[in-house]
Parts: sequence; C-alpha cells; structure tokens
Amino acid sequence: MSTSRKSWLVSTVAGATALVGSVFAGAAQAAPAVPADGGTAYVNLRIEGPDRTIFEGVVATSGHAVTTAAGGTHQCDGTNNNANPTPGPTPTAALDDAAKKNNFTWDGPYYQEFDDFLVSRIADASQTTTKFWNLAVDYKLPDVGGCQYKLKAGERVLWAYDGYDKPLLELDGPTSGTVGKPVTLKVIDGRNGQPVAGATVGGATTDANGNATITPSQAGRACFKAEKTGTIRSDRHCVTVS
Repeated sequence: MSTSRKSWLVSTVAGATALVGSVFAGAAQAAPAVPADGGTAYVNLRIEGPDRTIFEGVVATSGHAVTTAAGGTHQCDGTNNNANPTPGPTPTAALDDAAKKNNFTWDGPYYQEFDDFLVSRIADASQTTTKFWNLAVDYKLPDVGGCQYKLKAGERVLWAYDGYDKPLLELDGPTSGTVGKPVTLKVIDGRNGQPVAGATVGGATTDANGNATITPSQAGRACFKAEKTGTIRSDRHCVTVS
C-alpha cells in the first residue's frame, strides 16, 4: 500500500441520485434513544452511493466478528487497536448487519497495523484510485476506524462514497403540513451547520438561507431528500400532509 494511501487510511479508514429530491412512500424512522440490551444499540444508518441511496433506516447492531472476501474474519467491536476497553456496536458492524438483512453486500481488506477494515465496496459501488468510501458519525469524521469507533444508541452513521471533503447535506423542517399550503424545508451542511443554497428538494431549489418551499398537492406522507452537485445527498425527511 502506498504512503499516500496509508495516510488516507489513517484519517479516513477510520474516519470516512436517483432517489435524491424525490418523494418516498415510506416514512423516515427515528432510532430509539436507549439500547435494546447491554450489547445492542439502535442506530440510524445511511449509505449514500455515487448515484443513489443504497440504504437508509434504523439498524439494531452490536459488535461482532466481520467477514469479507478481501479481508477475512476479524472482530469488529470497538476494542480494535485498543480504542476502547470494552466491546460495543461499531459503524462497520452496523454496515455488516444492514447488508445481511437487506440483500446487499460489501467488501474491504483488513489491515493488521490498524486492526481494522477499509471499506472498499458497498453494493455495486467500488472505490477507485481517487474516490473512496468515507465514514461520518453525526456528520463528523471519526478519528478512529469503523471497527474502533464505539457507537452510542441513536447516533447517525453515514457511509458516503467520495465524501471525505464534501458537504454532507442535512434536511430538516416541519413533519406535518396541509394540502395547498407551503411547507419550508431547510438544507444545511451537517459538518458545520451552514445553510446550503442551490440544493434541489422535491423540485424546489434552496435560497441563500438554505430554504426550499414546497406546496403539497395531496394528502398522505411525502418524503424528500436534498441534492446538489459536489455534495453528499441528504437524509430523508418526511412530512405528513392532511
């Protein structure tokens, strides 16, 4: 592995569109605030590929042994590389659990010197010589790897393709609305909380304050994502329209 690749690994192995801006049938889910038991936590997991959202939802996960074709079988429970004194759920274990339960696969080599996997492929999206899979937790890049970071219940885990230095869009706004009345949704860069102008949300475009106004035309549940070139698409935000 090259020196530059190892440098990237230290900061991002570890630290990490077709559906964007469209209406979804399902509702966004919020993770429960407490673990289900002593070793399992519910976390919000999202996987954003280069041209689509591969997975978004709540995952019950715990630290466990992970097996990949490229890396073999190794424990992935937060104690890797002595990062934590006790085991627990991790971002890579959450990815592995979601893949097993939702009919997609992932792969990545294991590096002994980091005691961690480098995620190189999720579903059909593989890294290239310049674009890699990156990890963020609550929109921040961890300073340890995906098997070293010990997750807390309710944390938001994002695996993003080519997302190392791009804005990570975050979408928020009212969760209810009325047919024929405008609803304003806001897009920010989750990394720093700054508004994002020029993002598309359900056919509308955000202004300088990051606001996009949408007028529901029918009752029901409408779910949206935000998208902008050069960014990582947002989480899903749903509005119940009456």
